[in-house]
Amino acid sequence: MRERLSAERMKFSTRTNWNLVENELAAAVRRRRAAGLTLVDLTVSNPTHCGFAYDAAGIVAPLHHADAVGYDPDPLGMMKARQAVSDYYREAGAKVAPEQICLTTSTSEAYSFLFRLLCNPGDEVLVARPSYPLFDYIARLDDVELREYPLFHDPNAAHAMRSDAGDDPSSDAGVDAGQGWSIDLHGLRSAITDRTRAILVVHPNNPTGNYVSAGEREALQTICAQRGLALIVDEVFRDYPLDKASPSFTNSQATQPGCLTFVLSGLSKVCGLPQMKASWIAACGPADLLHGAMERIEVIADTFLSMNAPIQHAMPAWLAARQGLQDQIRQRMQRNLESLDRRLRGSCAQRLAMQGGWTAVLRVPRSVGDQEFSLAALDRGVLVQPGEFYGMGHGRVVLSLLTPPGQWAEGLERLPID
Repeated sequence: MRERLSAERMKFSTRTNWNLVENELAAAVRRRRAAGLTLVDLTVSNPTHCGFAYDAAGIVAPLHHADAVGYDPDPLGMMKARQAVSDYYREAGAKVAPEQICLTTSTSEAYSFLFRLLCNPGDEVLVARPSYPLFDYIARLDDVELREYPLFHDPNAAHAMRSDAGDDPSSDAGVDAGQGWSIDLHGLRSAITDRTRAILVVHPNNPTGNYVSAGEREALQTICAQRGLALIVDEVFRDYPLDKASPSFTNSQATQPGCLTFVLSGLSKVCGLPQMKASWIAACGPADLLHGAMERIEVIADTFLSMNAPIQHAMPAWLAARQGLQDQIRQRMQRNLESLDRRLRGSCAQRLAMQGGWTAVLRVPRSVGDQEFSLAALDRGVLVQPGEFYGMGHGRVVLSLLTPPGQWAEGLERLPID
């Protein structure tokens, strides 16, 4: 009785007052697995679970660095690790000095550092809709409010995307022939208030797969410079365009823009090593703003000192070896997209245009909402993500392009789209 009464009097913070009730789809998945029924998962996004060929010896060897026994912390991260990140950007055509880089254990931690740097409690950060829902949790834990700006989908945009449909947008290949998604700049400007402190973009967006275009980039920098806002750019999927031969829209935002800019990325996607827990903030912009920002970021990082020595010693070797796994992932993306487009041809579903990233968005019949479609798919033993998980409207579902080929083929055949 004493323990029960004590628990009733316990007051937790309102920032952790989430709705933890299991949704209908999650409950249905749990019941199916508990019953031992087969389930083909088309949402798997952990590259270490997707059948890629990892060089285990090559990955583990750099962790055995003798200097990792000692402890000599640098708040921003070891210089050798930051230099490796600087070299990564140099190879991408961006000049970022090691002094402009702060290492973190994850991009989530990087976001938290930046929210604390830029925002007082109740201040706002603009974030795209649709987008990844993790931002809601991070912002709430840092007492920051998120305001949404819309991404605009135009299936009749001027630049046709390459597909099995050829040049004919009226083909029945099941692929949206337009360029797809773009930032609604009018909607973004309208979302700015006196409490706005930063604009967050993902390059390319997750799950829509659109990169920030040159025109959008210029507009974002102008808006931020005029309004005194920071620009936060998440580039974790930047290295995964559909067309590697057309890199113009995949250029890193880590250059020398006219506004204070923070570019985020990390080993989880760049090297396909989510288990190694290393990410970074690359800061750039006007010298006076950059200097003040880095001074404050260093204090924030020094407060936590979350990076460990073995990982930092290993980062140069892992980054240098990234191309092998990246090539495997890009090949998987292309092949899975080709088989998806073949499956969709003549069906009642359509793949929306994308430029890069690990996910594909399907338009499914509006008479069957995305939650209902996901449940109907589950009845056939296949798991897909409802678009509402990412803030999309009805009639959208999301698939992971990392899914192993055999699993992918079986799951596509089971989809209720005929």
